Amino acid sequence: MAARFRFRLESLLKLRHSLEEVAQRTLARMLVLETEARAELASLHKAQLETVEARRTALNQVIDLEQWRAVERFLLVLERRVAAAQGEVRKAQLRVTAARQELMRAHRAHLMLVRLKERRQEQHALEAQRDEARDMDEMAVLRYRIGPSSQASEATP
Repeated sequence: MAARFRFRLESLLKLRHSLEEVAQRTLARMLVLETEARAELASLHKAQLETVEARRTALNQVIDLEQWRAVERFLLVLERRVAAAQGEVRKAQLRVTAARQELMRAHRAHLMLVRLKERRQEQHALEAQRDEARDMDEMAVLRYRIGPSSQASEATP
């Protein structure tokens, strides 16, 4: 019976697998943050459009200048918030890109060890098969040597 296969780097393989899972969770968090940043930007754009629409007046209607100034100030604030939100979206996209690259690195490192383990397992199976074939050959030779001499000693009595 051949010895059971034992991969010496199994603990490293488990570590690499866990690092890959951590990278996957990090990427998921970064994607959620990016989605939230995009939603915030979209809501700011919507508020900006609604404010511009609210600024319109009907024909021959009196214009309240204080309200007009307040709306203009609010639009300026919204523009600043939109610019800040666009910056946050860009930062979130960079974080997502970095997380994807980290996940790819972790995945490659894990796959490298998985493939190494598979090759070593194949080598072990081949060596076990060769050992078994050699043992079978030795048993066949021993049976052949024992067989004719025992038959000759049984025929002479």
